[in-house]
Amino acid sequence: MDEVLLRSLTPGVLTVLVSRGAGFAAAEDAVQEALVEAVRVWPADPPRDPKGWLVTVAWRRFLDAARADAARRRREDRVDDEPPPGPVPGADDTLRLYFLCAHPSLTPSAAVALTLRAVGGLTTRQIARAYLVPEATMAQRISRAKRTVSGVRLDRPGDVGTVLRVLYLVFNEGYSGDVDLAAEAVRLTRQLAARVDHPEAAGLLALMLLHHARRAARTGPDGSLVPLAEQDRGRWDTALIAEGVGILQGALARDRLGEYQAQAAVAALHADAPTAAETDWVQIVEWYDELARLTGSPVVRLNRAVAVGEADGPRAGLAALAGLDASLPRYAAVAAHLHERDGDRATAARLYAEAARRATHLAERDHLTRRAARLNARG
Repeated sequence: MDEVLLRSLTPGVLTVLVSRGAGFAAAEDAVQEALVEAVRVWPADPPRDPKGWLVTVAWRRFLDAARADAARRRREDRVDDEPPPGPVPGADDTLRLYFLCAHPSLTPSAAVALTLRAVGGLTTRQIARAYLVPEATMAQRISRAKRTVSGVRLDRPGDVGTVLRVLYLVFNEGYSGDVDLAAEAVRLTRQLAARVDHPEAAGLLALMLLHHARRAARTGPDGSLVPLAEQDRGRWDTALIAEGVGILQGALARDRLGEYQAQAAVAALHADAPTAAETDWVQIVEWYDELARLTGSPVVRLNRAVAVGEADGPRAGLAALAGLDASLPRYAAVAAHLHERDGDRATAARLYAEAARRATHLAERDHLTRRAARLNARG
């Protein structure tokens, strides 16, 4: 072993490593390891290019050390970031997921559809029914939304209004549909109303509470549907009603009216009436006028026709109904109710039967079928 040769080659090998980007201390350590390896290997197998051999071995030692150091730092970082041993505190990220799915890269309608599907747990059919569109149309809309976000990091929260719309639809499906999501929607809306300064968040919470307060009275012991006018108001949750009315009054006092506050006002008027006969239908019509102005929704106008029929008589209700599309969900049921109140039992029975055929929920279908059968039996 030529130790003089090794000493003479060391500065040049060190210079090569530093020129390749290695730090001086790390390069020196690597060169020293290469020299130790040379002392072990060269006597039995001397290289043809001693300097090249040293550079190659030293660079490999440097890379190995750098990788080991990086791995060690990652392990230490993970240890530092790990929670201490013991019970893991509960964390609720559901509301955050709602905001992330309402991503700015999506249109509001696409964001709502995607969130209902991915986070809300609703089926495509249920979402399509909420939007009054064919199931195939909604399936395409959800597919487009997924493609839009496929290459996007969901790291920016979306619009509060979009999240409110999602929670509203989740509650509606949970309240009257196949999946019990109403209580979850109320819980998340409570969180949202506590975190954001938005009057419609309070309006939506009030609306949910006022509707949820009537839930126990909506069905009979056999699961049959009980219409609002026939419900046992003693079964309504007065604590939820009082809370909902208080939240609504606070929201309305801010003078920033929105559709959820207007809907909650209608629900509050129903809740305030000791009996169905004492309902203030005139005020309810006025609130539906506000809702129609805010939304332009045909469903709002359909509900308004019912209120007009109660306030001004069934003929006035039928006149309000006349300008609406007969293919609207519940149109036939509303028309049947108004014709029944007007004394036209034959037309009412026919429309109740038609509404039953178009009903999407079993309890609603059974209720409408019984209505038709009752009128036919009287006829």
